[in-house]
Amino acid sequence: MHKAFLLVLLGFSLLLQTQTQTPPSDTRWEPLSRFVGSWKGTSQGQPGHGEGQRDYQFILRGNFLQLKNSTVYPPQEKNKKGESHEDVGLFSYDARRKRFVLRQFHVEGFVNQYVEEERSPDLKKIVFVSEGIENIPEGWRAKETYTFLSNSEYAEVFELAPPNKDFAVYSESHWKKSK
Repeated sequence: MHKAFLLVLLGFSLLLQTQTQTPPSDTRWEPLSRFVGSWKGTSQGQPGHGEGQRDYQFILRGNFLQLKNSTVYPPQEKNKKGESHEDVGLFSYDARRKRFVLRQFHVEGFVNQYVEEERSPDLKKIVFVSEGIENIPEGWRAKETYTFLSNSEYAEVFELAPPNKDFAVYSESHWKKSK
């Protein structure tokens, strides 16, 4: 009896996991659905050179795309102590604005809310610009640009802008889908 219960529980768990990772049939998610899966990548920029892993999956009946990111920058010339960066993000679709919104929660305490600013007609490039950042001096802005090189490879450019200044690249990363 105990084994049967465990098998049913395991089957139910696998069914739920499959359902959360299946992109919704709603075509509005098409620009972001290629993110679904696990990725490995490298990052280069102000924190130095790092390696990371990302996982994307649809959650809550396909209403949100969840991102979990972890990037490790070992001690190096640009970053003597090194660092381990983690963040969790949620993409949602704002039907009123007809745009995607990205909310990121960073291990350092920053919370960024971005709104989709630009999307290429071929869906290979999507740009998000912050509309609010918590726990940073007022006036700072951030920008995330994702460019798909193929269905299994994308580049990301993260830019920051101090108050009344232009954006400058903080880091660039390159991601490949894990098999």
